Amino acid sequence: MLDFFSHIRDDLRVVEQEIAKVVQSRDSLLTQTSMHLLNAGGKRLRPAFALLAGRFYDCDKERLLPLAVALELIHMASLVHDDVVDASMTRRGIPTVKANWGNGISMHTGDYLFAKSLVLISTYKDPFIARVLADTSVKMCEGEIHQISTAYSANQTWRDYFYRIKRKTALLIAASCQLGAVAAGAPENEHRRLGRFGHHLGMAFQITDDILDMVADQRELGKPIGGDLRQGILTMPVIYSLEKSSQRERLRELVEIRDKTEAQVVEAIEIIKEAGGIHYAVAASQKYIAKAKKNLNQLPDRPVKEIFRQIADFVGIRRF
Repeated sequence: MLDFFSHIRDDLRVVEQEIAKVVQSRDSLLTQTSMHLLNAGGKRLRPAFALLAGRFYDCDKERLLPLAVALELIHMASLVHDDVVDASMTRRGIPTVKANWGNGISMHTGDYLFAKSLVLISTYKDPFIARVLADTSVKMCEGEIHQISTAYSANQTWRDYFYRIKRKTALLIAASCQLGAVAAGAPENEHRRLGRFGHHLGMAFQITDDILDMVADQRELGKPIGGDLRQGILTMPVIYSLEKSSQRERLRELVEIRDKTEAQVVEAIEIIKEAGGIHYAVAASQKYIAKAKKNLNQLPDRPVKEIFRQIADFVGIRRF
């Protein structure tokens, strides 16, 4: 996907440099944990979307930089908190902050990164930017709590699923696309449409994540497959298969086992594949991509529009 960001590669490099500056603390341990998370890498999708949206309106990098950095800090904060909740010892093949420093340090590192994002957002005079990010952050917390409280329950509904992925993934991507345009002074109807584009793209992105968790090459994915099943997270292929599979009762039993063996994870994935859960999720992802592109098509024709279209096409077929 990074090839699509060639137009903003230099800007993304500046974002990385700025994050490294922003996370410096008088407490050397806090600096160390924050830098460990930054150096672990990542796609930097959220700042990239904000920068591209700003490019839609020929906005200069300096105007967009605080927003781009803040978006990535919010995302990083959510990741370090996730690793505590999920007891994850590696991310992208690298030890997590939790693995190296424990739960307490990890949680406060996440809080610190989020607080730093607030400082950056306060530099914008337009209260709409802060309001959208505040509302998004609230909903992200709601999504996380919902995921924790429903873990290992085979009674989850489609409503539960869409509630969760909208809040955990789609809303921050939507905010990235919309607020990049807001910071650039875009007309309201256009920045809202970019927000809807980002929302649908984010939904497709998460559904594709659900698929990859079961079918990806472990080396490309950077983590063991079946991680969601191990953590009791019911994704789209699972919910579909619990409804449609002839082995739904066995799948229900497997889903609700808290300490699954490798053989049990493999068995569950095979049931899901045989039930058509993967194919169903692929089709659902493509529907969201079509919705994203429909919103994109209603925006003015500018060079960056084609980049967004290519990104949308890629999301549904990505392998990592």
